[in-house]
Amino acid sequence: MKELLEFLGLLAVLQGAMGLVHEFTDWNLGLVQQIGFLEGYEVYASVALLALGGALFAAAESRRIK
Repeated sequence: MKELLEFLGLLAVLQGAMGLVHEFTDWNLGLVQQIGFLEGYEVYASVALLALGGALFAAAESRRIK
């Protein structure tokens, strides 16, 4: 379970970072720009993904290894 949380956290952080890179450099990166209902809110969604990734890493760290 810990590895799954870490993997999902990594994906969320990467997508959030790629979304911010896209917004500030116009490189065509990330999946946030592909989602239609987020039009105009890409920066907020990217920051939310970064926060979600941090929360997933914290949750993974709090899990006990069995």
